[in-house]
Amino acid sequence: MENESGQASTKILIAILVILIIVAGGILGYKIMNDKENDEIAVSGEENITAEEEEKTARIFQGNDRPIAVMIDNHSDAWPQAGLQEAYMVYEMIVEGGETRLMALFKGVDLEKIGPVRSARHYFLDYAMENDAIYVHFGESPQADSDIKKYSINEIDGITEDGTTFWRVKDKVSPHNAVTSMAKLLESAKNKKYKVTSREESVLNYVTDEVDLEDGQRAVSVMIPHSQLQTVKYEYDEENKVYERQARGKEQVDWDTEKTITTKNIIITFCDNYDLADTEDKGRQGLKNIGTFDGYYITNGKAIEIKCIKNARDEQTKYQDLEGNEIIVNDGNTFVNICPTDAKVIFEGE
Repeated sequence: MENESGQASTKILIAILVILIIVAGGILGYKIMNDKENDEIAVSGEENITAEEEEKTARIFQGNDRPIAVMIDNHSDAWPQAGLQEAYMVYEMIVEGGETRLMALFKGVDLEKIGPVRSARHYFLDYAMENDAIYVHFGESPQADSDIKKYSINEIDGITEDGTTFWRVKDKVSPHNAVTSMAKLLESAKNKKYKVTSREESVLNYVTDEVDLEDGQRAVSVMIPHSQLQTVKYEYDEENKVYERQARGKEQVDWDTEKTITTKNIIITFCDNYDLADTEDKGRQGLKNIGTFDGYYITNGKAIEIKCIKNARDEQTKYQDLEGNEIIVNDGNTFVNICPTDAKVIFEGE
């Protein structure tokens, strides 16, 4: 009898354990399903927020691709150039002999031809650094070589590449005929273990709503003399709300499409260049670009006076109106023309 009683007690305990396991399993299953539903709701909410944020994000600066800054030859023998229209920003500055050189910044674009690529100058590094960009060039001046090392610049130099990243074309003469592609540059960057993504914010405060400079002066035509050799002119296309670019009296066109280069925004910064003594004595230039400088912001047929503030070579330039407010910039590409303080910029109304 005692044995039968013990067996009955064991069966009851087993039954109780089974019931507890089933109940616990049910509770756990409910919790998992409930958490999953909550996660799905949260993810859905995040997607909605992201979509809203993306709608307000300037198309010209979307995504987390790290910018790539390419030195573009602007000698007349280098014209026409490839890639300028697809750059989100292009900086133009004086180099030796009164020539200017361009640095085009690309982000999230796939281009089969960029160039002609030319050699580095040290003050262009300042604007590559403030954009957190990989710096692409074909050779360099002694000062640029020193500063690339000093600031640990992530660089891609056509002189030291393996022969596939850059190539020379036959329809231009050397040294104005070295070109590259975005795919080749990214391949090189990855091989060098450079980071190819960036969370750095844009130098410019882009907005998606159209910016019209209500209090600005009319600027249907803008003439910018960088030097006796190089004068740039922008003519406003009112229908498309962009400026068409000319240099030395000629329209600047794309190498492949032959379409005129246009820009949505123009920034002018007045700061002086000077003769730089280097070991090669080629009349290379320096740039007095640290401090606060006068300038203009031009868009949609009007111009306003601004202040351009750069406190250190590796710090972002701040562009402010005369009341000290950061300027808002139209969602579109921008040419930044850095010219001497005595340059006689001419605006024409109609």
